Amino acid sequence: MPARIPTPEELRGRGTIPRHVAIIMDGNGRWARARGVPRLIGHRAGREAVREAVKGCVALGVEVLTLYTFSVENWARPRREVQALMGILRETLRAERDELRRNNVRLQTIGRLDDLPAAVRAGLREAQDSLAGSTGMLLNLALSYGGRAELVDAVRAVLRDHARAPFAPGGVDEELIASYLYTAGLPDPDLLIRTSGEMRLSNFMLWQLAYTELWITDTLWPDFRRRHLYQAVAEFQGRERRFGRVD
Repeated sequence: MPARIPTPEELRGRGTIPRHVAIIMDGNGRWARARGVPRLIGHRAGREAVREAVKGCVALGVEVLTLYTFSVENWARPRREVQALMGILRETLRAERDELRRNNVRLQTIGRLDDLPAAVRAGLREAQDSLAGSTGMLLNLALSYGGRAELVDAVRAVLRDHARAPFAPGGVDEELIASYLYTAGLPDPDLLIRTSGEMRLSNFMLWQLAYTELWITDTLWPDFRRRHLYQAVAEFQGRERRFGRVD
């Protein structure tokens, strides 16, 4: 008989809640293929999993939830699929805006946002404006995002900002680089969840995940529910995080 999954109240009372949870949402295509339906049906089915993850993190008191929504590599997918994914993103932003506001959720995006279609950028601005009064959890959408691209953009920005002033190599440190990342000002993820059982980072938050705890589940993203999130947090609470030190 499987172990009972703790409730949010139990989890908050028994250990540290991760401040920042990041999720690689994988398995929409496989979910659709297993049911003999088009891939886009799988992408649409993933919306409920997003809703569950957001509500679950809000219930736990998580400060930041980052969702790997669309990678720089995803632009290489068939044009029709990319267009449909952008359409689903716009629909989801409109459909979930009121629910996010009720849950006091703020919205932020990271990535090469200029690559996104103008209509998507407008939809993101509208959603952010609608949620501007929220003071609770930050929902952070990684769009046209790549970990290597982020580091390249950070280095370019450092060079641009110091083009006219002397800049000694010794002035480059981790604090400087971190201040130029898309996630500047946010805590690094404490917990990374990846669905569909794949054992790789897929170019996601390569700098920020240096000491993040990983939790991999075979569950495909459209089937992901709050109980999976709570199970991940329960296992996170049972781990010893030494960050390279010895007790």
